[in-house]
Amino acid sequence: MRLIEELSDLLGPEGLLLGADVAARPESWVSNASCKALAVARPQSTEQVAAVLAACHANRVAVVPYGGGTGLVQGATAGPDEVLLTLERMRRVLEVNEVERTAVVEAGVPLQVVQQQADAKDLFFPLDLGARGSATIGGNIATNAGGNRVIRFGMMREMVLGLEAVLADGTIVSSMNRMLKNNAGYDLRQIFVGSEGTLGVITRAVLRLREKCLSESVALVSVPRFADVLGLLKFVDARLGGTLSAFEVMWREFYEAVTLPAGTNQPPLPAGAAYYVLVESLGGDPERDPQRFEQVLAELLEQGALADVAVATTQAQRRAMWTIRDSVEQLRGIGPIVMFDVSLPMNAMESYLDEVRSRLGAGWKDNACVVWGHVGDSNLHLWVSVRSTSPDVRRRVEDIVYAPLRSLGGSISAEHGIGIEKREYLCVSRSEGEIALMRTLKRALDPAGILNPGRLLA
Repeated sequence: MRLIEELSDLLGPEGLLLGADVAARPESWVSNASCKALAVARPQSTEQVAAVLAACHANRVAVVPYGGGTGLVQGATAGPDEVLLTLERMRRVLEVNEVERTAVVEAGVPLQVVQQQADAKDLFFPLDLGARGSATIGGNIATNAGGNRVIRFGMMREMVLGLEAVLADGTIVSSMNRMLKNNAGYDLRQIFVGSEGTLGVITRAVLRLREKCLSESVALVSVPRFADVLGLLKFVDARLGGTLSAFEVMWREFYEAVTLPAGTNQPPLPAGAAYYVLVESLGGDPERDPQRFEQVLAELLEQGALADVAVATTQAQRRAMWTIRDSVEQLRGIGPIVMFDVSLPMNAMESYLDEVRSRLGAGWKDNACVVWGHVGDSNLHLWVSVRSTSPDVRRRVEDIVYAPLRSLGGSISAEHGIGIEKREYLCVSRSEGEIALMRTLKRALDPAGILNPGRLLA
């Protein structure tokens, strides 16, 4: 095939995988299947990325950009007629600037590496999620990743000052801005943030870093009612003076599934409560911040707003509490799972879940619906099992979870993107006008339709 010959000449034997070498790679983080791509291109520079895309564009062969493979919506699953483009050989942190508080990185660098290199300079990169060791910065930007600290630091788009991307025809667009303020025309970086590889391939980025926090306070609390969860959020956010950095809520089923005896984690609080909330505060005063944190929780306990509380007093205890929240993989024991990542107004969450559970129960008596989420930023994760994942059953479950979001002004995707799995439901969260504008952007930047075709937009 002419394209394979061109790519081989461009990338060399280490830069292009074919046949058995392709099949040896997993399809994705959540799939045991083998990669089915026509070839896997592994460029080492922006210029090589541009050359690969130009060759694929000329030959009208589709390209699927691949980050760390940790996505959950089949956004980077390549078919047998598509080239998988991975930036796994572009993993360098090019600069960490302590004065500007910025990092310049290649898109293939893992999130955890950026966190560690910032920390080594007494700086802080606030994006954090369970797949931090595998997820790449390019993938984080392309999906506008959220994670655990959105309530304070925002989504990934708030942490990107500038970026470089390659368009479908190989054109390099470099907008490596380093400044917080730059109103010189269109903000081109935002075209690519959250575009899921459909408008261009991100190759480099300028990331905004923060000063390293000097105090870290973590507690796990339990409350009996969802109204208490919302009251807790408002109270601690007001009383902690802007230092509230995470507010993670686990429904009873989640907590009991990941702690002893069902799970592998030692429970800091007894089972049986309706809700468990992990509260984190990051501040700048290592002496007074923990005192204020404990005082706020003590006030809530005295008011009867909390059923129980456990405050971490060591780094090991803080890690253990976060491990409970991150032990998502242990939920696979509930049966075949359909995973959801939705957002909706906080005041509507309780009634929304009541409706979803009622409809699941009416359809399948033997069902499980495990819920947790970053409630402080309106995000819920639902893992649903009805003991079957046949296409017809899956569609019925998806209709139950997604349909109520339309009237609530909710979103079918809070932070994982659309990919292939959610594209038919995009109309639940986006108007006809919005979708039409998305298609206009796609046609303008990728008129041949070679970049991640069939993802995000049907």
